[in-house]
Amino acid sequence: EVQLVESGGGSVQPGGSLRLACAASGFTFSAYAMKWVRQAPGKGLEWVSSINIYGGADYAESVKGRFTVTRDNGQNTLYLQMNSLKTEDTAQYFCAKARGASITRSTDFDYRGQGTQVTVSS
Repeated sequence: EVQLVESGGGSVQPGGSLRLACAASGFTFSAYAMKWVRQAPGKGLEWVSSINIYGGADYAESVKGRFTVTRDNGQNTLYLQMNSLKTEDTAQYFCAKARGASITRSTDFDYRGQGTQVTVSS
């Protein structure tokens, strides 16, 4: 059974930082690209970032230069370092398993976790 469990969310002031983690199990983590997607209140899912099996990454324009995605294949864990947070980053953040090994700039995935809330407010 595929399981994805996010952690690390919380409340921060604008300009602050958070590091999200996603513990994966039930599949060969190193064989799949992974992604982060988010959903703000009243809005649809938004693609944030993807990382392929080699560690190559891509980002939505709205987070480029502020967010960094990494993976630890030995620990089956995905990370998202979020710096210079803005109020518009407030959302539920989900990690998701991609369908293949390559990066796709979309919200398409086959499994996602339950999410972790990030709130950016002064």
